[in-house]
Amino acid sequence: MRPSVLARQFKPMIPSVRYNSTNFTINTQSHVFKYLNEGPKYLKFTEEHEWLAVHEDDTGFVGITTYAAEALGDATFIELPEVGTTVDIGENIGSVESVKSASEIYSPVHGEIIAVNDILESKPQLINDDPMGNGWIAQIKLLEPTTVESSKELMDSEQYEDSLKDE
Repeated sequence: MRPSVLARQFKPMIPSVRYNSTNFTINTQSHVFKYLNEGPKYLKFTEEHEWLAVHEDDTGFVGITTYAAEALGDATFIELPEVGTTVDIGENIGSVESVKSASEIYSPVHGEIIAVNDILESKPQLINDDPMGNGWIAQIKLLEPTTVESSKELMDSEQYEDSLKDE
């Protein structure tokens, strides 16, 4: 069963002030961008402040947005998913613990976890330093690649930025 959107809301208390981050692009020097020697085909966002960078081989990198990283504060522990696990949309794939709070990370797509960012286990602060690049959490092989780009559950950069104005 897929949890309802309301049950999947971002956990940390987000103040009503808007953070200064308006850069919701992938770091062009990161593995996420350089994967397959080209940038992703497209970038999507969730209401829970995760991002998804989809590549030509129908895999996607998942991480938390700059907004989420700033709201959480300094990360102290990252729980990563198990490689080989098949996940559904909205399924918990890990968590980020920080000095302020903890937040669950949810899969924005149906797929199989094919890689995780092991560096985060020893350097959780990387998720704060480069959340939309080298701070990626998991790489997922999409099981329904044709439905991802047109999904109404996922937002493009402009829609995501607009959604932050309501927070």
